[in-house]
Amino acid sequence: MDWYWAAAILFGLGIALMMLGLPVAIAFFATNIVAALLFMGGGTGIAQVINNGFGAMTTFALVPIPMFLLMGELFYHTGLATKCFNAADKLLGNVRGRLAYVTLIGGTAFAGPAGSSMGACALLGTLMVPDMMKRGYNKYLSIGPIMGVGGLAVIIPPSALTVLLATLGRTDVGDLLIAGIVPGLLLALMYGVLIWAWTVIDPSAAPAYVADSVSRREKIRLFFVDVIPMVAIIVFSVIIMIVGWCTPTEAAALGAVSVVALAACYGSMTWKAFVKSVEGALRVTVMSFLIIFGSATFAQVLAFTGASSGLMTWALGFELTPLGMLFIMIGVILFLGCFMDQLSMMLLTAPIFFPLAKSLGFDLTWFGIIMLLALEIGYTTPPFGLLLFVMKGVAPPGTTMRDIYLAGMPFIACVLLLIVLIITFPPLATWLPKISH
Repeated sequence: MDWYWAAAILFGLGIALMMLGLPVAIAFFATNIVAALLFMGGGTGIAQVINNGFGAMTTFALVPIPMFLLMGELFYHTGLATKCFNAADKLLGNVRGRLAYVTLIGGTAFAGPAGSSMGACALLGTLMVPDMMKRGYNKYLSIGPIMGVGGLAVIIPPSALTVLLATLGRTDVGDLLIAGIVPGLLLALMYGVLIWAWTVIDPSAAPAYVADSVSRREKIRLFFVDVIPMVAIIVFSVIIMIVGWCTPTEAAALGAVSVVALAACYGSMTWKAFVKSVEGALRVTVMSFLIIFGSATFAQVLAFTGASSGLMTWALGFELTPLGMLFIMIGVILFLGCFMDQLSMMLLTAPIFFPLAKSLGFDLTWFGIIMLLALEIGYTTPPFGLLLFVMKGVAPPGTTMRDIYLAGMPFIACVLLLIVLIITFPPLATWLPKISH
């Protein structure tokens, strides 16, 4: 069978099963079984596919995923995240648009370990939007920052999605985590400037109101008791990777243990909170590992049928410049984001895009950061980006899809600008990983 028919069967069957409502991992596992029956000799092929899938899951590089997820869940269920949110709210005082800044700060700190932009969006939407609307905030300024935070969550470490993409793309996990620091901080700064400019140009978007008075002594206490310890754990987990004291796996484990110790110091480390945290982390970990199982076996089947080499030869046959090919790959991700979640997009594209990027001479860490940002934009592209519908579910009554599209546009523009900056100035993504070696 020609490679293009094999590719059409593999990709078509996987997408069709997902459109029928099957979980992405099950859809691709079923596709791999069908492919083994068709192309790899039936039972022998199935046994080989399953053995390779288990081999892909039993790698030390995957351990940071459950550890980072547990870290995020512990922050949430022990109440440490809420403490940090409340403290940031009080510390900002009468700053115009302070609830938007609180969303930006809190979401940046805690969405990454959670491993789910959809979960972060739902949580922040439920927590922040009602208060913003009560304070008279413009509906666009209420919704936009929550959607924008997802772009930060995927690249600022510790990010479980970054570990997953590095594993699927077979690139260095530590380098990709560290590479996200500078672009992530730059994107956070861009969001902050956007919110500031928004409130200056249109003061009615965030009406001024007198916040509860907090004494200087209380502000100092809030800063050192409710903010610094939480932020210190995240910064500590990142720094020990940068300086080479720990691998990503060890840093993730130390981070999770540190959250447990901190919650115990606050008296909030209850057995109920621990069980809920483990359950939440386990749920996403199992899904992620099933995705990895499906991806590893899918990549194997693609290679066996010649579909992966055929696709690469076909793509390189257009004689486009490497930059032109990069823009096509970004365009494919933006299109897929209209009807797929991030994990599905990763599984579908990583087995093809990373080998293609390598053949084009791209630095895989640099390419991984661009791909992560593109995955997040694809998730919020109108008219069918999945994150848009999550936001619709938590938005106040009367909010239309058009409102959500318009609210997200300025933040999507910031991420697009960041991608252009990283393409133009690659050291933004590659400088820090290089000095950490």
